[in-house]
Amino acid sequence: MSESSFYLYTSIGCHLCEQAEAILQEVLGDDCERVMLMEISDSDDLMASYGLRIPVFAGTSKSGEWHELGWPFAAEDVLGFLAQLQNQGVQNQGVRVT
Repeated sequence: MSESSFYLYTSIGCHLCEQAEAILQEVLGDDCERVMLMEISDSDDLMASYGLRIPVFAGTSKSGEWHELGWPFAAEDVLGFLAQLQNQGVQNQGVRVT
């Protein structure tokens, strides 16, 4: 994985967010420490953007474009999302990247 930072938009008490964290831990292993947990309840803007969509895994592609992977996702979706961020030309079926 590159030296990029990744973000998981989450909120305290969100059981789906806990599931998402477990999937990211499974896929990323020690690199999971590079995922910044973004508590949406700390910001009105984040609540407006992500309040109904959490958990959302996000990051920046090599070309600097912002992408998000919305829930639900599985380990293979995360792997496809990461590949797409690394290789702009890669299109992964079934992975919702916005």
